[in-house]
Amino acid sequence: MPTQTNSSWFEQARYGMFIHFGLYSLLGRGEWVWNREQVPFHEYTALADSFTAGEFDAEALCDLAVRAGMRYVVITTMHHDGFRLYDTDLSEFCTTKTAAKRDLIAEIVDAARSRGLKIGLYHSLNNWHDKPDAVDALEDEDAYGRFIENTFSRIKELVTKFNPVDILWYDGWWPFNANGWQAMKMNEMVREIQPHIFFNGRNGLPGNFSTPEGHMAVPDPWRPWEACMTLNNSWGYHAGDKDWKRPVEVVNMLATAAKGRGNLLLNIGPRGDGSVPEESVKVLEEVGSWLGRGAAEAIYDTDLFTFNLRERGSHRGDWCSHGPFTSKGNNLYLLVRRWPGSNLAVGGIEAEVREAYLLGNEGFRAVNFKQEAGRTVVSDLPANPPDSLCPIVKFICEQPPLIYQCGGLRVPIVAHPHYDPCPSDIAH
Repeated sequence: MPTQTNSSWFEQARYGMFIHFGLYSLLGRGEWVWNREQVPFHEYTALADSFTAGEFDAEALCDLAVRAGMRYVVITTMHHDGFRLYDTDLSEFCTTKTAAKRDLIAEIVDAARSRGLKIGLYHSLNNWHDKPDAVDALEDEDAYGRFIENTFSRIKELVTKFNPVDILWYDGWWPFNANGWQAMKMNEMVREIQPHIFFNGRNGLPGNFSTPEGHMAVPDPWRPWEACMTLNNSWGYHAGDKDWKRPVEVVNMLATAAKGRGNLLLNIGPRGDGSVPEESVKVLEEVGSWLGRGAAEAIYDTDLFTFNLRERGSHRGDWCSHGPFTSKGNNLYLLVRRWPGSNLAVGGIEAEVREAYLLGNEGFRAVNFKQEAGRTVVSDLPANPPDSLCPIVKFICEQPPLIYQCGGLRVPIVAHPHYDPCPSDIAH
């Protein structure tokens, strides 16, 4: 099916907020709790009577996304449990007809739009609640027909009710492939209603962008991509998951997204009442503050700057023991995750460096440097890191910068492997 969307906003977005919230949040044991613990049907569905979402504040969530430096929000409209967070004519199992008495999706769509944030709607194809369910559809041909019809009706209602939105984020594609989900027909139906919409690839078709989950792999060959990651190890709220990522880990993920010209979709899981764990807020605000001090220049609207372990090809980047590189035009940025002290040396910059600047807590300032024989040395730096999260050294070059080194002390003048002469098991 021809793509009718303009992907430029997505390719430049870089950073978004993923929100997993639903009935499962009340139990505080993750979004798969109904399935993983085989909770009795009546016991799980009865949770709707106590789901008030009293602390769910769409405006506060979108304000947090803005403070964090995020450019879009994706929220679960319905996870695999079938509980809709919006008003629907197709089910009683939704927020407006249970204790909450609110359309949470309408609230967050309005809040995102009013703040200039792009908005995406996550929607599970699988549905454990409604009958026939996916298991029935596998076992019986008539049940399959009704299951697919119900799925199409639900998606059509969703994209008609919330029009326009920017992304339809499919998930929960068990147990069918693209043919089983009738994915081509599904996408065509949605495009008739919202021609501009951007699809991910989780109904069996490639979609408009890749969604690596739990890792930051850049697609090869490159295509628009978005890594979805969590702030701890759970998507939906899990009261026992205290393994929060540190702000510097989020910086690393943003750098990987920036140099790979992709996006980081970073998840928060509100508690059952809708409140956001304080640890999530703290991390997001600290990274947002860093971006606001000037680091955004090294993260947003960057160029592809990846490298290949075996072949140079058209790759422009390389790795550095001080931290990751990003680039934009003639500018090269080194995010100095490991501060070396008063002097910082970088090998392999294949462009003339015209100026160098250091980003600290007070913004960028010019610094001394010398470039000679393939080595660029920045000198007279402070002994300790000048930024509380991650300093950045910015090199302004005569041309778009290249970085190339290899496994030897100098680059051979004959054809050679970059690092690994054999297929590598090193992820990069």
